[in-house]
Amino acid sequence: MNIFDMTIHQLHGALKERKLSSVEATTAMLDRIAAVEPQIGSFITVTAEGALAAASAADRRIAAGECDLLTGIPLAIKDIFLTEGIRTTCGSRILDSFIPPYSATSWEKLRDRGAVLLGKLNQDEFAMGSSNESSAFGITRNPWDTTRIPGGSSGGSAAAVAARQAVATLGTDTGGSIRQPASHCGCVGLKPTYGRVSRYGVIAYASSLDQVGPLTRDVADCAAMMGAVAGYDAKDSTSVDTPVPDYGATLNEGVRGMKIGLPKEYFIAGLDADVQKAMSEAIETYRRLGAEFVDVSLPHTEYAVATYYLIAAAEASSNLARYDGVRFGHRAAADGLLDMYTKSRSEGFGSEVKRRIMLGTYALSSGYYDAYYVKAQKVRTLIMNDFISAFADVDLMLTPVAPTPAFRIGEKADDPLLMYLSDIFTIPVNLAGTCALSIPAGFSADGLPIGMQLIGKPFGESTILRAGYAFEQATEWHRRKAEITAIT
Repeated sequence: MNIFDMTIHQLHGALKERKLSSVEATTAMLDRIAAVEPQIGSFITVTAEGALAAASAADRRIAAGECDLLTGIPLAIKDIFLTEGIRTTCGSRILDSFIPPYSATSWEKLRDRGAVLLGKLNQDEFAMGSSNESSAFGITRNPWDTTRIPGGSSGGSAAAVAARQAVATLGTDTGGSIRQPASHCGCVGLKPTYGRVSRYGVIAYASSLDQVGPLTRDVADCAAMMGAVAGYDAKDSTSVDTPVPDYGATLNEGVRGMKIGLPKEYFIAGLDADVQKAMSEAIETYRRLGAEFVDVSLPHTEYAVATYYLIAAAEASSNLARYDGVRFGHRAAADGLLDMYTKSRSEGFGSEVKRRIMLGTYALSSGYYDAYYVKAQKVRTLIMNDFISAFADVDLMLTPVAPTPAFRIGEKADDPLLMYLSDIFTIPVNLAGTCALSIPAGFSADGLPIGMQLIGKPFGESTILRAGYAFEQATEWHRRKAEITAIT
C-alpha cells in the first residue's frame, strides 16, 4: 500500500511498530502534493520545511515511547484557522499577507498531540460559497472529475482527502461547508454540535453558525479527529463545558433497534435520480442491519435557506467590518480615511463577499431590522423546535446531503440564488445547532460520489458516528479511490 493511501489508524500502526517514520510518511505526502496539486488546487500554502521539522520531532517522541494516535500523522487544515507564524488568508486578497501572532485552539490540540501540518487548504473566500469558486487563489477541482466543483466552502479540505494529499483535514461548517464537500468528494465529514469544538482562532463568518469539524477517509478516523479537537475552551465564550466521550469506543455497537427518522421535506420532487437511488439503497442497508424507520416532519424546512442567508449575512456584515485597511490586511493607497476604507475593501473583497456584506447590512439597517433580521431569528426558533419535536421519536435522521452530485465548474457561478439552494439539506442543521455526518453512500451514473447525511441530537456525535460506521462496514463505497494521473 502507498503511504498516501493509508488511514490515520493504518499509519499509526506502522509508526508505532517502527515500520515507517513520520519523516518518511511526511515526505511521501509532500511528494504526493507536488504531483497532483497542479490538477486539483487544494492548497493555498504548503509548509514543507515546517512539516519535516515537526515530523522529526514526532519521530523523537515515538522513539521515546510516546506514540499518540495522531503523533507523526501528516494533516492539513483549511486556511480559515489561524496558525502562528504561517500565512492565513481565508481565501481572500484582503488577508493575502496576514501572518497571525497565535494559533486556533483546534489546531493547537492536534499539534500538541504530535500531528504534522502539511499546509493550509483552499476555500471559498471567508467561507462564503458552496463550490470553492470564490477563492482569491484559484478554484479547487474535484479529484473524481476535474471539470466539477469539489463543494464548498471547505472544498480544499475535502479534495485533499480524496486526492490523498493529506491523511485527514480540518474544515469549518456554517451552512454545510464540511458535509457538502465531503459528499461531492467521497469522504467522511462531520459537523459537530455548536459549542462542541472551540471556535477560538477561527476567522469568523457567521458566529452563531460556524463550527469546526474533521474530514477523513473513514468513520474511525473521523471519530479519532473529533475526539482530538472536541472539548471546552475558556477562550471561546460559546464553548460548552460538557465531557467529551470516547467516540471510538462505541463504533462497533451497531444499529439494531435504533429508530431512524426520514424527514418527508428532504425527499422531494426534483431530487436527482442517482441521489434518490443511493438513499433508497442506504435505507435498505440499515433495515438489514436491524434499524427501524420512522416518518418524521420538519415543516419549516422550506424557510431555512432564506432564514440562513439573512442571519449569516447579517453576522458577516458585522464580523467583516474589521477589515478596513487600518489594523491588518490589505491597505490601498488613498486620499484620506474614507477613501482608504472604500478602496481597501473594494480591492480586497471578492464579489460574493461584497454581496453578502451588502445583504447583511441592509437586513440590519434602520427600518428593516425588524422586518428581516428579527423575523429570521423567530423562524430559526421554529426550525429548532422542528428538530426537538422530531427527535422525541427517533435516535437520528437520514437525509441526502445535496440535491445533486457535484456540478460542473462555472455552471452556477452567474446565478447566486441557484448556488444557495445547493445547501438546502444542510443549512437547517446549522440553524438548529445540532450535529450531522456525511458519509459515502453511492455513485452517480457519471461516477461521481454521493453522500448520505445522518443528523443527530445535540451532542449526539457518538450515535451518528456509530450509525455511520455500521453502514460503512456493510458497504464498499468508502473504499473507492479517485484516480488522478500524477505529474512527475
